[in-house]
Amino acid sequence: MGGPVVSAAGDRLLQDTARRAALALPGVSHGYPFTPGLDVYKVAGKVFLIVTEDPDEQIITVKCEPEHARALERYASITPGRYLDKRHWISLGPGPGITERLITDAVEDSYDLVAERLPRRDRPCAR
Repeated sequence: MGGPVVSAAGDRLLQDTARRAALALPGVSHGYPFTPGLDVYKVAGKVFLIVTEDPDEQIITVKCEPEHARALERYASITPGRYLDKRHWISLGPGPGITERLITDAVEDSYDLVAERLPRRDRPCAR
């Protein structure tokens, strides 16, 4: 249930799943504005996903409501956000319980949190 578990065997399933989920959403752009190792996904110019491309540190970082982030603390590979406000961002790495569905949900929830705070004129078409 919940889809295949992301292995810690060095594959890129975590990053690839996050990228696919992000690119399926309306109005998404991405690039490398900070450093070549960080693939940054934005909606209307606002960051909602950072994919770390370091093979030794396969993580994604997403926006998350603080109470939801606390609920996810039961997963050893979910930690406070690596690069941003640690109350509102979480980082996910491969590990037990990290499924494709959990990754996709985290990316979509992050997108929704960012999009709903945009001025109405800047919001992408509803998904």
